[in-house]
Amino acid sequence: MCSGLGVLATPDAVVSRPVAQLSIPVNHRFEIIREAEEALLIDFSDDSCITIRIKGEKSPELMLELQDDERTQTFLTQVKSAQEQVAIKPSKPKAMEPLTPAAFRGPVPVPPQRATKTVTSLVGGDNQAKTFNTPVSNINNTAANHNATEYGFGESLKNTVKVEEKKNQQNRIVASREPPPVPTLPPRKASFPPSNPLPPAPVPKDSAAPFQARGSSVIPNTKPDSFRSEFDYMDRPASWCDSPATNSMRPGMYSSEAGQRENLIKHRLGKKEKEYVDIQPFSFFIGTWNVNGQSPDSSLEPWLCCDPDPPDIYAVGFQELDLSTEAFFYMDSSKEQVWIEAVERNLHRKADYKRIRVIRLVGMMLVVFVKKKHKKHIKELAAEHVGTGIMGKMGNKGGVAVRFVFHNTSFCIVNCHLAAHVEDFERRNQDYRDICARMTFHLLDYPPLSIVKHDVVIWLGDLNYRLFLYDAAEVKYLIAENALKKLQEFDQLNIQRQTKRAFTDFMEGEINFIPTYKYDTKTDRWDSSGKCRIPAWCDRILWRGSNVQQLKYRSHMEMKTSDHKPVSSLFRIGVKVVDEQRQKRVFEDIVRAMDRMENDFLPSVSLSRIDFTFKDVKFRQLQKERFLIKNDGQVPCHFAFIPKPNDPSYCKSWLRAEPSDGFLEPSETLEIYLEVYVSKDSVTLLNSGQDSIYDILVLHLDRGKDYFITISGNYLSSCFGTSLETLCRIKKPVREVTNLIDLGEDNGTEKEKSMVHFLLVDGGSSEDIPLKIPKEVWILVNHLFTKSCDQEDLFQTPGLQEELQSIIDCLDTSIPQSLPGCNHSVAEALLIFLEALPEPVVCYELYQRCLDSSHDSRLCKQLISQLPRAHRNVFRYLMSFLKELLKHSNNNNLTANLIATLFASLLIRPPPNMASRQSGQDRQKAINFILGFLMSGDED
Repeated sequence: MCSGLGVLATPDAVVSRPVAQLSIPVNHRFEIIREAEEALLIDFSDDSCITIRIKGEKSPELMLELQDDERTQTFLTQVKSAQEQVAIKPSKPKAMEPLTPAAFRGPVPVPPQRATKTVTSLVGGDNQAKTFNTPVSNINNTAANHNATEYGFGESLKNTVKVEEKKNQQNRIVASREPPPVPTLPPRKASFPPSNPLPPAPVPKDSAAPFQARGSSVIPNTKPDSFRSEFDYMDRPASWCDSPATNSMRPGMYSSEAGQRENLIKHRLGKKEKEYVDIQPFSFFIGTWNVNGQSPDSSLEPWLCCDPDPPDIYAVGFQELDLSTEAFFYMDSSKEQVWIEAVERNLHRKADYKRIRVIRLVGMMLVVFVKKKHKKHIKELAAEHVGTGIMGKMGNKGGVAVRFVFHNTSFCIVNCHLAAHVEDFERRNQDYRDICARMTFHLLDYPPLSIVKHDVVIWLGDLNYRLFLYDAAEVKYLIAENALKKLQEFDQLNIQRQTKRAFTDFMEGEINFIPTYKYDTKTDRWDSSGKCRIPAWCDRILWRGSNVQQLKYRSHMEMKTSDHKPVSSLFRIGVKVVDEQRQKRVFEDIVRAMDRMENDFLPSVSLSRIDFTFKDVKFRQLQKERFLIKNDGQVPCHFAFIPKPNDPSYCKSWLRAEPSDGFLEPSETLEIYLEVYVSKDSVTLLNSGQDSIYDILVLHLDRGKDYFITISGNYLSSCFGTSLETLCRIKKPVREVTNLIDLGEDNGTEKEKSMVHFLLVDGGSSEDIPLKIPKEVWILVNHLFTKSCDQEDLFQTPGLQEELQSIIDCLDTSIPQSLPGCNHSVAEALLIFLEALPEPVVCYELYQRCLDSSHDSRLCKQLISQLPRAHRNVFRYLMSFLKELLKHSNNNNLTANLIATLFASLLIRPPPNMASRQSGQDRQKAINFILGFLMSGDED
């Protein structure tokens, strides 16, 4: 028992009064049985629900909510009577300490539930339930006056909620969000307060009794989110009622029905939003500026306050906020606050603004302000970032984004900085695709939301697209002649959009300003440096969505801080504003219709396929299959892929279904994609044969049956994700090894044999003698050493995905004399190889010693000498190569600190159980460990 909480039932009490079992109605669908030796703790709230916490000596805490009705009153009376029987001496009960209700926002509509199973007896023996004459509407007051002070209160239910939430986190299945947001129904641990509360669902006069039986409530739930039970939002299929589970888990299995009904109503309400929303215009100011690592040195008013009327919302994006090497690796920047304060000082003076979110990734920053009077209409706010620098480790390129719902319209604003250099337009396309694929927003009540799942998307930033013209003098001449339309025919972004290679669904206004890049800093002169960059429209603002009108699109030549000029756009955007009375009527119609349908029909779907075979699955190579799901029943339905018993998720790590859940109207058909992708997290188990391409997905239909989908296929092993020791034993391509135990001498060509001969320990030739280092490491490093030492921005520019796949295939299937692809792709392949190693070069068991010895070069060398032979040789080989690269730093732009920061994250990884606890100080110690070797003299 928790201290300070009243005891309501004990074993002795149950013996003296025949209360063998306590049968409690929960969720209107089942009876939950608790043995008599468990203790119950009862708590009252200010609304019509009673919260009960149950705890036994050997059972976890459990929190339930019961309807405050006559049956519950009878139950309380019986328990109190049992308590009195064993009271040794009277004790003064604790004074009532009511729970603090959330701010009341008006009645919340509660969708009626299906009829409950009638419980005729609450206690065994002769103690039959009594009938109270108190009207239901007065039960709350009666209970508060009669029982609250008698039974006492728990000071907080937060701990119990956290206990249950932790246990059931992996089993939670939430419904997909259909924009726009809908009026709040009984919340499932919502992140944000209700925005458009409605009165309760209607109760027809001629059917009041049946409606009451279905669980409708006319009293709002005023408890704060933190007091809501996990059972309010945990989803488990009813078909699992016989599966092994703890008592604390079992109630949750039956509670998903109410939540899914709620979400189905939300879904249908969203489908009918045109019936209850009005489109009202609001102004948005969007600005972007690459500040070239500079600090603000002049007022920003010419940029941010160039319109007579203040906008309703500001979204201001920066690039190259900080150009320091350390910032490339997600470290803090002192310039963030400097620029935020500069923006705040220069917002439009005719309105008061509130900053709602700021997000930064290295030099990319996005800050969003709204007028204070609109702040209450902003909800479901989230921010995310994606680094598209090499391996995603370096955030010098990528994107940051903020999403929110304004009134009933969802917005996503993306600020990006894409790959540089005139010829690298395909890398820019790849950066765009990466941001779209990897940028997901995680809201508590919804599955991950991608960029495109918003009503309006605004994309701004230094997109870095140049001109397909290579004569700077010609470009400057056309600019001087104001032949901007002629120049735009050569604009790379326009061409990529026209050929549908990037930004296909986005729109851009007419460009009537001269190129914004590149100028001599602090001037309006074109670049006069030795590189003499060709002018280009690098800085752009695009959008997608309906009811969007661009009023102005301009540059601001008077701003001279950077080598770029800032750009801004003023939009008038039609926002969906809810008419609450019309929404109420639509909501009531939906609830009535669902009541009728649920009484008469069960949901049913048909699947176009249930067996899928994926052939020749490879590391980092995506494969997709699809099938159709059709609602062939008479009622709307919700489907979701659910975990199998004892599994943490619905599928293995290399598999994904998109979408993983959703709603279907009658006769509606939806396409579902099954994606197989072997990443570094799953490759090792597949290489070793401990896992295979086989899984069974369970597609669950609420109130319906489960459908089973079989996934099978064959996996082609890879040297990526294979241990260094194993690779040193393999003298032929890994794809030719039938299993990783077959490590005998290969039958390769004489050329292949000669290439690996010198890697043998002591120059031996016996098949039992391992290689000094894996041949794959030597091939990658040798390519970079012979061809890439002077490559500009080596290890700072990402490779191309197609080339990376070719390099991986080449290493897996042959012992090549040369590798396909550019130097940047080979460099990234080396990093991917190191990242995928199941045991890092500095073994997990030596991780802490590595950090502890980072201050002493002698201890560092001693630690390396204690590594296993393969690990020791690879470490020394890599250090020799990296030190050679630093001799060419004038050409490749590498520094010792940059190399140490990048390679420390790959060579010195914390053990999996410590990864989440790695501190910034730990990372710096690992960097210092590598720096010591890079800065030391040549060694054997």
